[in-house]
Amino acid sequence: MGVFLGGGVAQASRDQWSSSFGFLAAAVGSAVGLGNMWRFSYLTAEKGGAAFVALYLLFTVLIGLPILLAELTLGRGARKSPIGALGHYGGGRWKALGGLFVVTGLLILSYYSVIAGWTVRYAAEALVVGMPADPGAHFAAISEGDHAFLFHVLFMGFTMAVVAGGVSRGIERVSVIAMPLLFLLVCGIALYAATLDNASAGYSYYLNADLQNALSMDVVVSAAGQAFFSLSLGMGAIMTFASYLPRDGNLPRESLTIASADFGVAFLAGLMVFPIIFALGLQAAVGESTLGALFVALPRAFAEMGAAGRVVGFCFFIALVVGALTSALSLFEVLVSAVVDELQWARPKAVAVMGVVVTVLGSGAAWNIAVLDVMDQVANNFFLLLGGLMLAIFTGWVMKDPVAEAAGGAGEGGLGLWRFLLRWVAPPFLLFVLWHSVPSTAANVWALISG
Repeated sequence: MGVFLGGGVAQASRDQWSSSFGFLAAAVGSAVGLGNMWRFSYLTAEKGGAAFVALYLLFTVLIGLPILLAELTLGRGARKSPIGALGHYGGGRWKALGGLFVVTGLLILSYYSVIAGWTVRYAAEALVVGMPADPGAHFAAISEGDHAFLFHVLFMGFTMAVVAGGVSRGIERVSVIAMPLLFLLVCGIALYAATLDNASAGYSYYLNADLQNALSMDVVVSAAGQAFFSLSLGMGAIMTFASYLPRDGNLPRESLTIASADFGVAFLAGLMVFPIIFALGLQAAVGESTLGALFVALPRAFAEMGAAGRVVGFCFFIALVVGALTSALSLFEVLVSAVVDELQWARPKAVAVMGVVVTVLGSGAAWNIAVLDVMDQVANNFFLLLGGLMLAIFTGWVMKDPVAEAAGGAGEGGLGLWRFLLRWVAPPFLLFVLWHSVPSTAANVWALISG
């Protein structure tokens, strides 16, 4: 894609993406994270295979894409972080919604950095000493405590260093290298996995078409939730990245590109994970814990593959590190951009202060994995859904003319349907998912507090 020439209303002091590819690499990186590398394939295998994929794609079109385009529209139009963007279009009372996005980003990054720290450690160990002989005991030993905290600090330190460089000289420079590398690693491992004996059994398990299972209420809720979570919606990351865009970009096309790339990585991840697990007869290790499968079952598989497993394991965990980093950069930029815009702090000060805040808040998750699990449930099952619901209502019903704002550089073709989906389809679906997810989340929070 060509180099951006700049927008007509650009603020002289506000950074911009230097190219459309740079923006798309960063936006796709925001969406592609650890959830794509395992959660999608795990849910696909457990909840109806190809039928679940069809539901996921349906909900991506009906819910994910409309809200993704809404975030792009608000960010580019206001050229401000979430608090300022919502205030720009809705007045002071709507700034609270922008504040919710910032709080959500803070909460997610604080524990996400702990998980990312695990991936860094596993990648380093795969290179230096190979996979652990007892992956279960190893994960139990390193997933909480002083070592988990140390790698959490290390990962946050690198994230801070990149974001301190700004959008074009920091986040974009890393993203344009990291995202092609991630695609190459995932494709390479998937091709290698296809050569293994009994790989076909893994494909059959992954892509089974269980229509009866897929039409159950639990699966419908899971597919809707995955479509929403996978695109990093409801946390202001895409909105913040869009605030650095010029006015002449085609937002509907870019939203479709982001969603397609996000799905592509998630789908390919399943093609690399399940053939490896089934080729080595470890399918029984795929239990209820997604993290356990990621950090226990797969390392066991790599260990049993011998020398080849050491190489494949290293590449796999490097891919996880890359996915974790690109997502963390977008989350941290939400916090930094909000502080820079609202408090008029210089970027170095904002990076330093917010980096310390995230690191301290994440220390609870680093020292107690039960805290991490509850933080994840609260963020995913409540904050993200609530933020997305309110954003759909705001863009569909409150914003004066979202169609004209989104049309800049693209024309208004099809945008009437977009507004219809924001008004009449996305809110009921998100309310439905909230209704089913909040009670269990509240029970888990209470169990942690009372226990």
